[in-house]
Amino acid sequence: MVARHGKREIPTSQTPDDYGRRWSSNGSRLRLWKLELQMLADETGLAIAVSHFPPGTSKWNKIEHRLFSFISKNWRGKPLTSLQVIVSLIAGTTTRKGLKVHAEIDDRSYPAGIKVPDEDMDLINLLRDTFHGEWNYEILPRK
Repeated sequence: MVARHGKREIPTSQTPDDYGRRWSSNGSRLRLWKLELQMLADETGLAIAVSHFPPGTSKWNKIEHRLFSFISKNWRGKPLTSLQVIVSLIAGTTTRKGLKVHAEIDDRSYPAGIKVPDEDMDLINLLRDTFHGEWNYEILPRK
């Protein structure tokens, strides 16, 4: 996804926060996700700032609520008959203020139950924030 969409948006800056990019996930304990972010940081040379919502608070994610309300308006009254129809309706969502949603079907298979060993987790260059470092941290490039 970054190869297709992110590179043209990344300025010469070395940190994602310099251009307003923060990654978020609801699972602060997902080991494979952290490992994959480390590989992305290594590949791009960027520090990736991550902020998780505390457990039980994802309902307060204003971005999700704002986005999904427009998606719901866009597909209101239309039969959701297939995955292709659903993704097309999501991708066709726009707002007067310039929101354009990108959506595509990802038909790759992702094996379940991948275990990330402690040794690999120890190699993640993770800098915890002083405020709830378990939810807020940066993954820095290892190079």
